[in-house]
Amino acid sequence: SQSPDLNPIEILWKELKTAVHKCSPSNLTELELFYKEEWEKISVSRCAKLIETYPKRLTAVIAAKGGATKY
Repeated sequence: SQSPDLNPIEILWKELKTAVHKCSPSNLTELELFYKEEWEKISVSRCAKLIETYPKRLTAVIAAKGGATKY
């Protein structure tokens, strides 16, 4: 139950962090700006896809006995 693979927001946070890292902010103001810009880019369809794939991720976590999965 503690697996980040089972929590869609954890997946979004990882994607957001990766996108902001690529922007290479040089100060806190830029960091905040880039996070806000990237957050706005997250589509409703992306969120829906994460919910849609939940059963597949759950099966993968069970098969991995709570260990790492490809998600």
